[in-house]
Parts: sequence; C-alpha cells; structure tokens
Amino acid sequence: MTVAIDTDQITDVLSRPYAQELIASRIPARVAYTALDGTPRVVPVNYHWNGSAVVMCSAPKSAKVAALRANPRVAITIDSEPMPPRMLLLRGSASVEIVDGVPDVFLKAARRRTPDEYWDAWVGGLPALYSQMAVITVTPDWVKLIDFENNAPKAEEDLAREAAPEQMSWVTPIVRRQAQQ
Repeated sequence: MTVAIDTDQITDVLSRPYAQELIASRIPARVAYTALDGTPRVVPVNYHWNGSAVVMCSAPKSAKVAALRANPRVAITIDSEPMPPRMLLLRGSASVEIVDGVPDVFLKAARRRTPDEYWDAWVGGLPALYSQMAVITVTPDWVKLIDFENNAPKAEEDLAREAAPEQMSWVTPIVRRQAQQ
C-alpha cells in the first residue's frame, strides 16, 4: 500500500502546542493493528517520541510483533481526559528490530509512567526478564489533531450545522463557529 505523505502538514500538526503537550504527557499511546487472525486489536503502550517517530518496545515473541511483521500498518491515538477532549491521531507503518538486552528507548518510554518508588526495583529486574526486545518504530505518514478549539471531528461539525441553534448549547465554540460557516 502506497501512502501519500505530506511531510509539511505532519510537521505543522506535530509542532502545535496541544500535540506537543499530548506527546509529552504521561498518557499511554493506544496502538491499533490487525492481528494474524485478521481481527482488530488495540493496546495501550508506553512510548517515546524521538522527534520524528513513535518508538515502543515489546517482547520479541509477542503476538503484536508477529502481527506487525505480517501487516505493519497501524493507527495510534494519544488523547486527554479533561473536557474538551484533545486527540492526536497518527497512522503509519511499523518497523520491527530485535535488539539484545533492554534498550534505552524502553526505559525512556517507561520512565514517564513508572512512579519513582518502583523505578529502581523494576529496572533491576528487567535484564532477567528480557535477553532481547523488539523495538517498534512508527514514522507517521498521516496525523490529525482534534482539540475542539481549532477543529472538531467532521461528523460533529455536520451535526451542529444541521441542528437548530437552541439545540447547540452543548457544542463547543469551535464546532458552533464551523457549523455557522
């Protein structure tokens, strides 16, 4: 599958403050992929953003690694909990590299979410668990930031456009503005 990549658009979206805030947050990424049996899967993962790609690690014999080798296309979301929601959506192809030991990128990814009081003991046990790890790298070929201030999902904009003004009190200001255009 060939995907047209607009690198300027990707760079623009990923450099926006809300995108940077989501990337730097403690929120796990959710990675969607197609399992070997053809069913959809989505898993939360720790990740590291290296400036151009989402990097995550896994056990080399995991079902996820086998599936990504067979079909590398993934969708990733990093989203927020408070209202209005903010969502960074990414799509791309995953590459998988098996490395010896526990890679630094795995520790960088885990550090954001692992409480200090568990860190030393957890890291100390990793070498006994992982003689090798799979480093999974996803370079986005499509991105979208939905922040409900500058944009909203098209379906919500369309619904707001069709709604009577008195029914729009729940709609965020950006959706109201876009619906009136």
